[in-house]
Order: sequence, then structure tokens, then C-alpha cells
Amino acid sequence: MSKSPYYYAPHGGHPGQDQLLTDRAMFTEAYAVIPKGVMRDIVTSHLPFWDNMRMWVIARPLTGFAETFSQYIVEVGPNGGSNKPELDASAEGVIFVVEGEFSLTLNGTQHAMRPGSYAFIPPQSDWSLRNNGSEAVRFHWLRKAYQPVEGVPYPEAFVTNEQDIEPIVMPGTEGRWSTTRFVEISDMRHDMHVNIVNFEPGGVIPFAETHVMEHGLYVLEGKAVYRLNQDWVEVEAGDFMWLRAFCPQACYAGGPSRFRYLLYKDVNRQMPLTLGGLKR
Repeated sequence: MSKSPYYYAPHGGHPGQDQLLTDRAMFTEAYAVIPKGVMRDIVTSHLPFWDNMRMWVIARPLTGFAETFSQYIVEVGPNGGSNKPELDASAEGVIFVVEGEFSLTLNGTQHAMRPGSYAFIPPQSDWSLRNNGSEAVRFHWLRKAYQPVEGVPYPEAFVTNEQDIEPIVMPGTEGRWSTTRFVEISDMRHDMHVNIVNFEPGGVIPFAETHVMEHGLYVLEGKAVYRLNQDWVEVEAGDFMWLRAFCPQACYAGGPSRFRYLLYKDVNRQMPLTLGGLKR
């Protein structure tokens, strides 16, 4: 993209005691909306083996909520980071940077991460992260238990930046709707896609998408009216939406600026035939 990147990131804090509750948080059987206004200090969490960090957990495997993934917005202060960030040997991950610069060492190679940087981290990778700057950094960290398939190799680690990837325009949309893909659809090694969906002002999803993938959508930029199940919901930069499988969705990006979101979905695997994929 030719335009310099801008991504919304939460900074915490609390509203004053003189403020009334006028927010848009919703939790239903089909979808949830976690608006930016509720991502305050009091709802942050912390992890072992991390220094000077906190995070907003916006999705986690939970009955009646996300089933396949977790998603954090991580804030790391100066001299913060971790030499032991991932404790689950089955977990794959994606890091997407929204604010600040830091160093990521992945399988022995050091990478300078900046806004727009994207890292795919396969299971059992050797990686660490350190903020050597004087300002806090913020990034999304998405995690999923990798589903290996006999005869299909594990995916390889890579680091890139969305500015180096040409978005793919959806057919018949005159360029108003496009997707920045970090992994090829046909690559069966990958069982999740974390992409960026882009709408120019006036761009729409003009039908109710109803499909099997679970979705997580974090709005990076702009605002829109989004259809979730039977409801039209106003969303803006900093909001997160979770959609369960088969939840109908559509979108109208009214402007005045672009509407863009970071999208998670599970892909490329057989559907489990027992509840939760467990053998009885």
C-alpha cells in the first residue's frame, strides 16, 4: 500500500467518575463485540516469564465463545519482553505490530519489528522478544493449537510487513474491497489465516456471508456498520468482533476513511465428528 500505516492500539486508563455508561459491548450466542472503550487498565492480564508487560485478552477458548484460538493485545514497556514467551508446545502464533518498534529473535534470526510487521511462529519455535526503546510497544498475538496432518509438513516461520504485500482485490468490487494475504490459500500446511481486510469508503459485503470458519475481527482503522447475525452494529477502530461458525455477516463501510480489520479464521482441516474433536 502506498499510504503510511496507521493502526489503533489501546492505551488503558479509566474514564472519570462523572462519566455515564454509554458503550457498545455485547455478548451473544452468535457473536460478541468488545469495543475499545472497555479496554481499560482493570481488565488487563499478565503472563509468567515476561518483564514489564500487560495485555488485553480479547479472545480465548471458552464454552459459548471462541473455540479455536486466543488473541491478545500485548503492551511491552521499555526494557520489557520475554526469553520464554510461549509455554505450549502445540501452539502456533502470529504477531502483528500496531505501535512502536522492538526486536524479535525467531529461530536464531533477529528481526526489527515496526508497525505493520507480521511474524508467523510455528509450534516449538525458539523465539524471544525485547523492547530496547524508551516507549511502550503494542502488538497483537494470536495463538492456535496446530492441527498436524500426516503427510503434510509443518509450516515454516517467516517475518514480513504488510507494506510489502500487494492486496488482492475481490472480483467485481472495483477495488473497494481487498484482502492483504500473508499465506497462500492453497498452502495446506497452514490451518489458520490471519489477514487484513480493506474497504475503501462505500465498500460493502453485499450479502450475508455464512460459512464454517470461526472469525476474530479487530478494527485497525476507520469505522463501518457491520451485520452480525440479525443485528447491524456500528464499529470503529479499536473494536473487536468475534463470530462463531455460520454467524451471518455483512458490512457497509460508509467512510470518510478506509475501514480495515485484522481477521483470524481457521481453515484447511476436516471438521471433527465428535463434540470438541474429542474421541469417545
